[in-house]
Amino acid sequence: MSADTAPRPWYRHVLRDELGVVLVLAVLVGVVGLAHPDFLRPINLLSTAQSSVYVGLMACGMVFPLAMREVDLSLGGQYALGIVLGAVLIRDGWSPWLALPAILVVATVLGCLNGAITTYLRLPSFIVTLAAALLFRGAALALADGKQISGMPLDHAFFTVLGGELAGVPTSVWVLLVATIALTVVFTRTRFGARVRAVGSNPDAAEFSGLPIARTRIAALGLSGFMGGVAAVLGLAFFTAGDPTVGNGYELTAIAACIIGGTPLAGGRGSVPGAMLGNLILTTVAASLVFLQVPINWTTFATGAVILVAVAFDSVLRRTRGHGLFPRSRRNHETHPGPDPDHVPDAERLR
Repeated sequence: MSADTAPRPWYRHVLRDELGVVLVLAVLVGVVGLAHPDFLRPINLLSTAQSSVYVGLMACGMVFPLAMREVDLSLGGQYALGIVLGAVLIRDGWSPWLALPAILVVATVLGCLNGAITTYLRLPSFIVTLAAALLFRGAALALADGKQISGMPLDHAFFTVLGGELAGVPTSVWVLLVATIALTVVFTRTRFGARVRAVGSNPDAAEFSGLPIARTRIAALGLSGFMGGVAAVLGLAFFTAGDPTVGNGYELTAIAACIIGGTPLAGGRGSVPGAMLGNLILTTVAASLVFLQVPINWTTFATGAVILVAVAFDSVLRRTRGHGLFPRSRRNHETHPGPDPDHVPDAERLR
């Protein structure tokens, strides 16, 4: 095997694809830290990381449907429903450890239903999941009777462990890191991930090749729902109450995080670590605005500006990659014209 055809080491792939968002995040933290050194205090950085967990988990799961040219707009409503469902079960006498799998199962089933309706009724996932978002949030409001559910057993290990700290770091941050690693492996190193990329790259060719498109689409949206359920479990453990109004706009932030991290709406490729880092950028922006004393009326404007700058910077870095920090060999480019072979796998291997 020649040097040009040998597979690239995993660290070159990670550095190459996520370099843009890493640099944006580092510059952002550095600039705010220079202006306000208190921003760099460990307690503040950990608090910022904690705040990024819930949307970060959703963004990691959102990579899969986006890579298939689908979208899941129901995650915010699903997050609220999961938190309320768990709070209701615990209030009615369930052990919190039993409520946890109940939330995950319900979230996964709802995600699969989104995929099944999208697939078999041939409806756009945009419309299906938008309607589902309203249904889920309405169900959460009905279950909670329009008010917050409190009275949780705060001394239970579910709340002290999942809502507390492990080795000085919030447990939810550890969960986000583990989920990011696990989903990165699933997306880049498994047959399911290869199918997702193949379908997103060319749906017609994938269908002609006999790939299980329906099953893959349902599984991708089911995985997205599962990650919304994980976020709901951690949200319930941390906030210790069931609030049916939480999660508004989370799905749009998750989509923005994915795009910032290098997952295009055109499908065919994606980056789970990039989505996590993209969301961390957005969370850092929100936290830094407080330190910079930006008027709250300008918060949304500033966040939108940072999204545009981050996407533009990463796009420029990707376009110049052929002669930049991690150049691709000319021979490899000539041998594999068109899409990157990492993102368009051989269909025969995926059946």
